[in-house]
This record gives sequence, structure tokens and C-alpha cells, in this order.
Amino acid sequence: MILGIETSCDETAAAVVSQDGEVLSSVVSSQAVLHARYGGVVPEIASRRHLELVTPVVRQALEEADTTLGHIGRVAVTQGPGLVGALLVGLSAAKAIAWAGRLPLVPVDHLEGHVASLYLRPEPLEPPFLCLLASGGHTLLLAVRERGRSERLGTTLDDAAGEAFDKGARLLGLGYPGGAEIDRVAEEGARDAFPFPVARVPGLDFSFSGLKTALLYAVRDLGEDEARRRRPDLAASYQHAIVRALTVRLREGAEQTGLERLAVVGGVSANSALRAALPDARFAPLALCTDNAAMIASAALYADPLPYPGYLELDAYASAA
Repeated sequence: MILGIETSCDETAAAVVSQDGEVLSSVVSSQAVLHARYGGVVPEIASRRHLELVTPVVRQALEEADTTLGHIGRVAVTQGPGLVGALLVGLSAAKAIAWAGRLPLVPVDHLEGHVASLYLRPEPLEPPFLCLLASGGHTLLLAVRERGRSERLGTTLDDAAGEAFDKGARLLGLGYPGGAEIDRVAEEGARDAFPFPVARVPGLDFSFSGLKTALLYAVRDLGEDEARRRRPDLAASYQHAIVRALTVRLREGAEQTGLERLAVVGGVSANSALRAALPDARFAPLALCTDNAAMIASAALYADPLPYPGYLELDAYASAA
């Protein structure tokens, strides 16, 4: 069995996954309440909370899997990208557990982890497929032709889709996390009430900064009272523009690559409008859309482990290559 640990942002997570991809346990402790008052993740607060939670979360994952560290064959942990302070907490914990048990350790790229959420039982997706990865920190279009390896076809030139949701929610006076709040409020609004633009950039890249600016101007032009009254329409129209940008690029990528099967992963893949717009795509299970350790353990099934004790000098990295 594989013990996975994930602390790249504001979720402290641990999971136990079997060699054939069955999730035996998946424990996620979210810090959303701590960061809500700031409208986004505060790195120092996140790191300190990870320190408090990582040991009890690992213990709970082992208990729910009805196993002990003595039955773990390898340890997997997110090495990056993410908040360096937060990553170092999980990396240090994973090193300590692996070293104490003389176990191999698998450093996992967080983005490959999201893709690997599609490989878990009971319905694993087999490559090749075209994958949209949309989260708070990343928006990528990936060609996945074999497990454990993906080819980047497009990325965002500015804000990620999840970041655009969070910033839009702040402009509308909504809570954090913004994506869930906009999705909730948009149910009562008309998606064609405001003609927000979808950026057209070269290739298969994305851009959301212009859309965020368009929402800012719309709110200012309406005035505080009218913007509050029309909040559902603003949310629905803004959400529709983000979803349109993502779906158009995914379809264009499919045409250019010839990859017929489509997949969507990452926190934004939980968005109801995006799921409705892509009925033919395979989405990550809702429980595995946001950051979790089961996907990290899954990715470790298709990566080479570092033998004991050669991983002790391993470091975290903040940005994707």
C-alpha cells in the first residue's frame, strides 16, 4: 500500500491507496474557514496550520484504511508546485515517515497528481486523452498519452481559472472559496445578462485578466445598490464566460491533436456549469477535484521511487517547470 501526503496549499491531506488503485482512505482537512476573512490563502497561516494537522491527518488515514505504517510499502508526497512553506511541512513529514521505516519515497508533481485522480478505481480512465486541468493556481491543457506523463499544450498567460473565480467573487462581495460561491449564486441568474468577453490568444493558451477587468467595470457602472441587486446575473454571466473559455479551448485542442476522449480535473472541475457544458467529458470524482492525497498516491504508482535514504536532501519547488 501507498501512503500519500498532500500539503501544497490550504488542505492538509493523507490517503492510503492499494497497488491496484483502490482508495482505502482519503482524509482532507480544509483551512477554508481560516482564510475566508482574508478572501484568499495566507501562506504563513497555511504553513502553521499544516504543522498542527499533518500528524493527526496521517493517523486518521491509517485508521480508516484499517492498517498501520508497518504495512505501508512506500510513501508519496507532493514536492511542488505550491506554497513552499506549506509544501515543506508535508515533505518533511513524508521524509520522516519513510526514513523511520526505511521505505522508498516518491516525490510527486502536484499537477500530475490531479491527472492521476482519473486512474483510481472503480472506473480508471485509460490514456490517451486530452485533459483540462483547471484549479486555483493553474489552468493547463494537457495531452496524456501514457500514465505518469503528460504534454503541455496550453497554459494561462495571467490568472488561472480558479483565481479568476476567487477574484470575481471578491468583486461581487461573495465569500471564499469564490468558485463555489459564484456557482451557488449563479443558479438564480441569467448567464446572458452581461456580455462578458472571452479572450482570444494565440495557440491553445488561456487568459482571464481581461474578463476580471470587465466584471470590475460592470460593477462600478451599476453602482453599489444595483450591483447587489443584479449579483445573480453578474455571477451567472461571469461564470458562463469562464466556462466558455475553457470549453472552447478544450474542443480546439481535441481537433488539433486528434485525441477524442476528454477529461477535466482540478478544483474548477467541480463547477456545475462546466460539467453541464461538457457532457461527453470524463470528470474527476467530486471528492477528488480539490487537493487531496489519494491523487498523489495514485501518481506514485507510475513514478520511480527514491530508495532509502537518498531522499533526505529532497527540496520543494514553488513553480511548475
